Amino acid sequence: MAPRVVKLRDTTEPVPDVEQPRTQRKHAELGRYLLQVDRQTKGSHETAELAEAAGLAIKTGHPIVQVSVYDTVECLNTLVELPKAAG
Repeated sequence: MAPRVVKLRDTTEPVPDVEQPRTQRKHAELGRYLLQVDRQTKGSHETAELAEAAGLAIKTGHPIVQVSVYDTVECLNTLVELPKAAG
């Protein structure tokens, strides 16, 4: 049997940075307010008003799902409800 030859990497060369592939579980959370649909984060917004407007649009189209806005600084979760019908 022939002896195994092991090649060592030169340690003086810099190792190139390998970019990790993006998966569905890694989301870039840029805004303070997270829009959650059925407890799954769907997006982030800078202001609570923008997050609530996006949540209301989802709730209008799909009234059965639970839509909420989570404040990452205050750790406060607010449900988005449809406005009551007048009359």
